[in-house]
Amino acid sequence: MLTFDIAGAQIDGARDYQEDAFLITRLSNSSGERSASLVIVADGMGGHAAGNVASNMAVQTFNKHLTSSFPSDAMSTVLREAVLQANNSITETVRETAALKGMGCTLVATVIDDHELRWVSVGDSHLYLIRDGKVHKKNADHSYGGFLARMAEQGKPIEPEAGFSRNMLMSALTGDEIADIDCPDTALELQAGDRIVIASDGLDTLSHGKLASHLEKGASAKECVDALLKAVQDARMPRQDNTTVIVVLVGEKSEFKARPAATAKPRPTLATAAPGAGATNIGAATRPPPAPAPKPIPREPERSGSGKVIAVLGVLLALGGGGTYWYFSSQQPALELPAPGGGDEARLEPIINEEALTGEAPPEDSAADDDATADAAPPAVEATPRQGTGETFADGGGPKMVWLPAGSYQMGSPDSSADFSERPQHLVRLPRFAISQYEITIAEYARFAAATGRKTPRTGDLDRATHPVFFVSWDDALAYTKWLSKHTGKSYRLPSEAEWEYAARGGTTESYWWGRDIGAGKAHCFACDTGLDPRQPTRIGRFPANPYGVYDTAGNVEEWVYDCYHDNYEGAPGDGSVFEGGDCGNRVVRGGGFSSGPKALRSATRSKFPAGSSNDSIGFRVVRDE
Repeated sequence: MLTFDIAGAQIDGARDYQEDAFLITRLSNSSGERSASLVIVADGMGGHAAGNVASNMAVQTFNKHLTSSFPSDAMSTVLREAVLQANNSITETVRETAALKGMGCTLVATVIDDHELRWVSVGDSHLYLIRDGKVHKKNADHSYGGFLARMAEQGKPIEPEAGFSRNMLMSALTGDEIADIDCPDTALELQAGDRIVIASDGLDTLSHGKLASHLEKGASAKECVDALLKAVQDARMPRQDNTTVIVVLVGEKSEFKARPAATAKPRPTLATAAPGAGATNIGAATRPPPAPAPKPIPREPERSGSGKVIAVLGVLLALGGGGTYWYFSSQQPALELPAPGGGDEARLEPIINEEALTGEAPPEDSAADDDATADAAPPAVEATPRQGTGETFADGGGPKMVWLPAGSYQMGSPDSSADFSERPQHLVRLPRFAISQYEITIAEYARFAAATGRKTPRTGDLDRATHPVFFVSWDDALAYTKWLSKHTGKSYRLPSEAEWEYAARGGTTESYWWGRDIGAGKAHCFACDTGLDPRQPTRIGRFPANPYGVYDTAGNVEEWVYDCYHDNYEGAPGDGSVFEGGDCGNRVVRGGGFSSGPKALRSATRSKFPAGSSNDSIGFRVVRDE
């Protein structure tokens, strides 16, 4: 049985900001009988704020698709789909926020399932296999320099075009069509003693010889990561790019033990690719020779001063035709990760590392005051409730609840909408019910966990009394409602999807309860223009309540509802009850979160997530009948 010791971190280099995001997490099926490791590195470009948004959004979206699709007998297809989903998220965000036009990122992701490694990559970030002391570059280099090297290897050397930088990208995630995706259909067979490196191209500062040397000396993945990043810093390369490094040590069952937490502070990167060295590939599927590439047409260079510029498809070279995902950035443990079937000896929690996505310091009354108000009680209702609403109460030990009036509304989106999952729009009539005024907090969930022997999710140093719980599955949320009902003697449950949307709309009919546009400072999300820390949720009730007196139905954390997922509303009930049937392996998630784009915050937007899984951006609230 193989084991995997995994650690990652990153440095700023000579830059005063980061544009990379990376993630290390565990994939598992709903029963937990099968698991795998997922590692993602995304290297942002387009300037500080835009590059940060692109890389983090790509990691988030990629991770969600993999998590919802695992396991699969067609993993290469799933990986390609995840790349396309990540690219589409950039498309949608640029469409909604014109200021982010031109942002993009590279991406390399690996899935380690038992003894097999599969990957997908777009751009010039790196996947290295170090075996028997030799460095083998596994993924394709989609830079102009990489293209020239491949043509030379095929015996068709090309004279570089005047004025073209070898660092120019031929393929990247920019929201436009992706020119080239590297995703072999055959997995790489791993062996004990292999060392895997997934890195941004800031690591190009080190030669392959130095790379192998530092990896050879490291006794753990953490030691290897620290040594590589220190070597990059010691090289004192002028204009050294941000550098992200993740190392996987492959061993036998008895070889690795749990390691202490990594101390380097991992955060997001913009990198400069050096010409590809072109080591011989081993163990992976043989790739067909690349078709002649189109001549790159560089966009305006980034203001950051980086050497990385995205190349746009243009005039073909004269070669005979052919077209060419809490995050908490400190103290995460590097653990032994058993192969599937190896028991519960270790768990690897998700780690995504990011920096602020705005190019400016937070305003005084933003993320900076989270610590100052950490012990504050949830704020009082600030909105003026509609007639017959706004009465609040709390059953002994339960969350603060607010009564909503009986009423009706048009659920979903009209037939003119392109969002087919939100159609057909239909009339829903509901009786009076109560919903928790805020998202369930860490402290509220912790009381349940302590009473039932469950594990309280890891939420870093966030204040438990004022921040929403996350890393809870639908199963966890349901168990909480059952405990709360028994504890209070009242009937608590998760809201139906219809109840949730009724509460979120607050009696309004626009895309958001406050109007048609996302605006600024209305909620906590990507491009919501708040200055808040984009790596984690903010405190509950920071933003005004909607007209029904309910807080944070848009942004902060997404929220579980009771319903199994249906592709659309055909046959949905009109009385506000749960839509029976559907895909119960996936449950509906509503509201969008801190890592979501503005579109996800619309009152009608729906998404799905595996019921037995959890992540850093999903929490919940509860309802109570009269």
